Amino acid sequence: MSGLRGNEILVIAVVVLVLFGGAKLPQLARNLGRAQKEFKDGLADGRADSTSETQDSSN
Repeated sequence: MSGLRGNEILVIAVVVLVLFGGAKLPQLARNLGRAQKEFKDGLADGRADSTSETQDSSN
């Protein structure tokens, strides 16, 4: 039930290829990677902010 199997990933890859075309795939992958990095950086900043607020309030 959890996770994707090989056939499902293949179907998704074919649909993406048909929708976006071969020329747009590298740009799409690059944009997804940047978005993931920004999301992770935002989470790390939020954790750092909450940690510093916790330490400030205990002093």
